[in-house]
Amino acid sequence: MESNQTGTKVNRYKKIIFLGEGQFATVYKAEDLETHDIVAIKKIKLGKRSETRDGINRTALREIKLLKEIEHENVIGLLNVFFGHNSNVSLVFDFMDTDLEKIIQDSSLVLTARHIKKYMLMTLLGMEYLHSRWVLHRDIKPNNLLINKQGVLKITDFGLAKAYASPSRNYTHQVVTRWYRCPELLYGATLYGTGVDIWATGCILAELFLRVPFLQGDNDIAQLYRIFEVFGNATEEVWPGVSNLPSYIEIVVKNDKYNLSDIFTAASEDTIQLLVSMLMLNPAKRCTATDALKSAYFSRKPSPTISHQLPLPQECSSLANDEAVSSEHKKRTLDDGRASVAKKSSPCNCDLSGSITADCNTVSGFRTVQRV
Repeated sequence: MESNQTGTKVNRYKKIIFLGEGQFATVYKAEDLETHDIVAIKKIKLGKRSETRDGINRTALREIKLLKEIEHENVIGLLNVFFGHNSNVSLVFDFMDTDLEKIIQDSSLVLTARHIKKYMLMTLLGMEYLHSRWVLHRDIKPNNLLINKQGVLKITDFGLAKAYASPSRNYTHQVVTRWYRCPELLYGATLYGTGVDIWATGCILAELFLRVPFLQGDNDIAQLYRIFEVFGNATEEVWPGVSNLPSYIEIVVKNDKYNLSDIFTAASEDTIQLLVSMLMLNPAKRCTATDALKSAYFSRKPSPTISHQLPLPQECSSLANDEAVSSEHKKRTLDDGRASVAKKSSPCNCDLSGSITADCNTVSGFRTVQRV
């Protein structure tokens, strides 16, 4: 990964195609005219004055600060940062071909136990690294797990991420997309740790088997009810201190909790045990990323598949062809010994003077797919 820079000229990057737009950002696929690498440029939208610091979007500043300090195969790489008009900022990232949400929702793709184990392995390796660097992601969900055509998964979108050092420090509870939000956040906890990311990852493991989101609530109360319906009621006996949480209300589900083996009929006992350890109601009993990686789920067969054998949506074929053309162009340029690409490159076709805080894979809503 090349070193982060600021002040890069806008015309270094040539827009190829618009990828998507979220609440805070617009994202483009682009070509780096100096290296001919394909990249993703995340253009942060202008926010309210209260959302800026020294004229720069606060969320973007937090994301830049965190990403400049981390580097891991399973975490998105921040390649460059540059400023446009009015101190607007654009972030340049590794280009990724798809995300885990698209793969889960693609009913034409068959996900085997080996595929699922590989996705979880890469996710947990990236998460273990982040937590070892005292970073909470706080928005783990399938469309924030990007995958390239080589099958490498990278955690992305650090707009809600926080560096944490003291267990007594208060944080906002309004983080994590609801269906992946742990019960302590739903109860308004402001003191929390790595368990918020682990819970979300456990929900993703469940979703990989079901091919639909595991715990779906229309509001926070409905979400808690759904959680307790599956895992039992949150009593003081099960979760000491739960009744002291800021937004605590007693929710009693009268029926017995589910047997996860009845829900995940295709999952092995090792898988069920890992799910249980990641989805403990009491955050103090929830496993860590390191614990999960050391579990029997990963040490026993079947072994994870090889990355490049992971299934990809059909649409990625055309994206792969685009990169192949770019790579061939780069090879010809180097072979010809051309000294300066910048001198012969045309001005950038896109206006990169804005700002960015959501990822190109931000998708509103979830569609239902059939279980396979």
